[in-house]
Amino acid sequence: QAQLVESGGGSAQAGGSLSLSCTASGYTYSRGKMAWFRQAPGREREGVAVLYPDQGVTYYGDSVLGRFTISQDSAENTLYLQMNSLKPEDSATYYCARDQRGGRWGQADFSDWGHGTQVTVSS
Repeated sequence: QAQLVESGGGSAQAGGSLSLSCTASGYTYSRGKMAWFRQAPGREREGVAVLYPDQGVTYYGDSVLGRFTISQDSAENTLYLQMNSLKPEDSATYYCARDQRGGRWGQADFSDWGHGTQVTVSS
């Protein structure tokens, strides 16, 4: 059974760094896109960053541009999110998502989701 498992969440001080990982297993189809989303309490889930592996293209949400970096390992089984210059407003549950289609990267454009990992940034 295909699944995505996130790890690496935790606590950090403002200005610090954290790195998240998302390991994929059981997939038989090629990846159109892989992404990180986040959701804070009382807020809608928002797109953080997306990677289109075949094109080598990445896009970022405005709030994280220049601070976060999305990447994958050479075996293409693990997706990473390097988070630098963290802010308290980055506190949220972070989710990994994957879909075999390319194109748009809204919530509805992904078929598979991990269960999330918590990130807390204190001021």
